[in-house]
Amino acid sequence: MGAHSAIEVPADGAPAPVFGPEARAAFAAGYPEMPHMLRHGLAAHELLTLDALATLAGRLPERSIEYNRGDLPIGVDGKPGGTGLSIEDTIRHIASSNSWAVLKNVEQVPEYEALLLGLLDEIRPEIEARTGAMLRPQAFIFISSPDAVTPYHFDPEHNILLQLVGRKTMTQFPAGDARFAPDEIHESYHAGGARELTWRDELAEGGREFALGPGEAVFVPVMAPHFVRNGPESSISLSITWRSDWSFAEADARGFNRLLRRAGLSPAAPGRWPVSNKAKALAFRALRRLGLAR
Repeated sequence: MGAHSAIEVPADGAPAPVFGPEARAAFAAGYPEMPHMLRHGLAAHELLTLDALATLAGRLPERSIEYNRGDLPIGVDGKPGGTGLSIEDTIRHIASSNSWAVLKNVEQVPEYEALLLGLLDEIRPEIEARTGAMLRPQAFIFISSPDAVTPYHFDPEHNILLQLVGRKTMTQFPAGDARFAPDEIHESYHAGGARELTWRDELAEGGREFALGPGEAVFVPVMAPHFVRNGPESSISLSITWRSDWSFAEADARGFNRLLRRAGLSPAAPGRWPVSNKAKALAFRALRRLGLAR
């Protein structure tokens, strides 16, 4: 398979899509607000081996690499500690390094940009039919040791996590529900705060588990809290993400609410899709242009 290919090529020469008709139908039915599982055909790929990923880590800027101990609790206070290994050694020896690593924005490297865009092009019609233009495509690769934990957090993108090697279980919680991520935490995040969330054991009953093996994927709605437990083997996963006008408006409405809260008010949370949140978003953008949105 060529370095720019995201698909297997059957004997008849016709390219097989990574997301087949059933996966695309499931995605269209659930996007953008309902978490759901998908099948994918992204088989063993030369860009996604441990050696290729260790080489990739060496090509990325330091800001695009995060790695730390894997034996973490579900909830952490601040960034976890490291292991003392280099990122290259962490990846090449992931089976025994007790680590969790993520390579961020791998689309900075042309071969990985081609891989990402090829995957997203397959589902672009379904995306743009619901949330308009697909904006800011990004990709993240997760390499995890056996039993590693990705702590409880949220992310601002529409996201599909494709499991490639090993098994893991993602537990998701309802997006936009203040029980699982208080409004003030949303507002702090959009002002540059951490994405890690405070975990309490009583939250567990509100979660939904998605068990992933090779060839399976899960869709994660914008800002849906989640945590991940790796299985008994090391794991490689690829996260393909994008933004929409709606996701940016939701973020800017949170920014406007932060200003209202600082003024002593108790603003209503932004609405989930298909609520537009444009009034608050436009107000915040105007204040930001004037330098008044700090």
